[in-house]
Formats: sequence, structure tokens, C-alpha cells
Amino acid sequence: MSLNLNEKKAVVEAVAEVAKSSNAVVGASYIGISAEKMTELRALARAQGVHLRIVKNTLAKRALADTEFASCEDRLVGPLMLAFSTDEPSAGARIFKHFIKENATAKEMVQFLWFDGEVYAGESLDKIASMPTKDEAIAMLMSVMKAPVAKLARTIDAVKAQKEAEAA
Repeated sequence: MSLNLNEKKAVVEAVAEVAKSSNAVVGASYIGISAEKMTELRALARAQGVHLRIVKNTLAKRALADTEFASCEDRLVGPLMLAFSTDEPSAGARIFKHFIKENATAKEMVQFLWFDGEVYAGESLDKIASMPTKDEAIAMLMSVMKAPVAKLARTIDAVKAQKEAEAA
């Protein structure tokens, strides 16, 4: 079914709006994915705050032209769905990694990933998907910051105990 000009403009506008508020994108082929599996993927994406959209490549190129994802233009080849991550940059990669793990026939579906200003090939999926979320990164940072303070407190306690032992 072909879209008229106004419908095409609306699609371009909607995709551009999502892209402007996103911090990463995954481009994946949907060839061979059943409607049932696609529904599962969409539900998983929604739960993770990822906007999944199937859009014609010519419209996607126009929508992404004035965004930081413009460098993906040459990767928009073949039937693709775009997964825009709005909260966690690695969320889109994680949903596809999980989906591929559950559906072995989809192992080559990820065509490219745009992350932190760089366009990566689909083979980089595991690397991007394994990156910590914001909360995980904060927790790691806090544990690193807490260790020296705890060591200092133990040292102060040891010095205090030593002074009390000398005084007695």
C-alpha cells in the first residue's frame, strides 16, 4: 500500500521526532520474522523504552538527515526496522541480543548500530549490549568511591585503638 505525500511527511516527522530524543539506534532486518515473533519483539522494546519502527529507507533517510544519526544513511539498505533507544543507550542492543538468543533463526538480523557518535556493524551487538545501564554504572562508581573512605575509616579506628593501648 502506497502512502500519499501527506502521510509520507507525517512518517518522516514522527521518525525525526523520535530520533531527536534518542541516544542510540539499531537497524535490523525483519525478513523471516513471523508476525507473532514481531509482536513479541515490539512488546519487549516497549518494556525497555525502545521505539521500534519499520519505515521505508527513503523516508528514514529524510527523517534522520537533520539528526545525529545522519551517518547511518548509507546503512539503510534492504527491509529494516529501526529501534531507537531513548533512556538507556544500550537498551536497543540488549533487546535484540535477547531476541536473537531466544530465536536462533534471527542471528544475523542486526545490520548496524549507532552508539556514541559511531556507526558499528551488526557484529558489535554483543559489545554494545553488554555495556552497563546508567544505574549499573552509578553503582560501580559508588562502590569504587566507597572503598577508599572505608579504608580510611578502618585506618582511623586502628590508630585510635593504638593510641588508647599506649595510654593505658
